[in-house]
Formats: sequence, structure tokens, C-alpha cells
Amino acid sequence: MGLEVQKNSIDIGIIAKDIDAMLKFYGEALGLELEATIPMPGGGTMNRFKVGDSIVKVIQLDPAPEAEATPGGIRAASGYRYWTIHVPSLAETINKVEAAGGKIVVPIREIREGVAIAFLEDPDGNWVELLENS
Repeated sequence: MGLEVQKNSIDIGIIAKDIDAMLKFYGEALGLELEATIPMPGGGTMNRFKVGDSIVKVIQLDPAPEAEATPGGIRAASGYRYWTIHVPSLAETINKVEAAGGKIVVPIREIREGVAIAFLEDPDGNWVELLENS
């Protein structure tokens, strides 16, 4: 028996150090649609970006947390290191991200026949994998 779910996607929450830079990255560089901006219980604001049926929650807490996660990708530390967005045109998406000032940390590479990836780094050092499966 597997986990019963109500939604065929997941949502992810990112606690931002630099909310303005993070909103620019996810809203402008990646071009995600801002679904809503809502207050957080206990202080702060949640900005909800749509990615298909999933939501990326970019959150500014007030007060800000004292500790910071280790930035970087797969080999930087243990724990959550990256997440993936499947895109229909990887090269076109990367060009748009670069034109908007986004940071590409791993350029486009084919990892197996018909599957190409690239990694971006958001302003807080979190990695986002873009994957095209042709």
C-alpha cells in the first residue's frame, strides 16, 4: 500500500536570505508565474510560484532565521541539494535565464541518450536542475 495523495505534484519551500533577489530569479529569470503572496503565521511573507501543478514557496521570515544552510549543489553537503523542473526546450530556457542574469553552474550536457540537463543557482545558493527528455 503506497502513500495516498490528493495532488499529483509536490510543493517546495525555500526560506530566502535575500528576498528581492530571489523574487527576481524565480519570477523574472526563470519566468515562473506568481500565484499569490500571503502572510505567514508568526511573521513573514510567502510568495507562491507555479511550476505546472507544483508550487515553489519563496518565503521571507520575520524575524529571519539565525542559521543558514550550506549553499551549493550535489557535492556541497548532505540533505536537500537540488530539485528538478522538466522543460520542453532546455537551450531556449537556459538562454532566457542567462539573458535575465541567472547563474548557470552546470552548462547543458547530455547525461544519457535523449536526456539533457543543466543546473542553475539561485541568489541564495540553492540549485535548480532543468531537464529535457526528448
